[in-house]
Amino acid sequence: MAGVLPAEVAAVLDDYAHDRRPSRESEKAAVKATLSALVAVAPGRSVEVRIPPYAAVQVIEGTTHRRGTPSAVVETDARTWLLMACGALIWADGVASGAVRASGARSDLSAWLPVFVAR
Repeated sequence: MAGVLPAEVAAVLDDYAHDRRPSRESEKAAVKATLSALVAVAPGRSVEVRIPPYAAVQVIEGTTHRRGTPSAVVETDARTWLLMACGALIWADGVASGAVRASGARSDLSAWLPVFVAR
């Protein structure tokens, strides 16, 4: 179940909606808030989710990753991630567009997104 949209995420989504570039600090805070929510709903260490240059987390139960490149990786830019994390872009569309790179077992995050719902 998606949670209530935090203010820092709402502000960045508003910037995107009005073709404004959010500040680096704002975008970073929004990415971290949404990744934290993902960790809460999909705990584990089998998939690494990377949103460069801001953060990376490990999620989803299964084989635990400890060192080196994990066997399952999801990587995308901040804007694409935030839109998916808030339900403004669906997982399949992000992958189909090439904006999301997902490889390895369990790398499909569609079961856990969105983590917040933009109202």
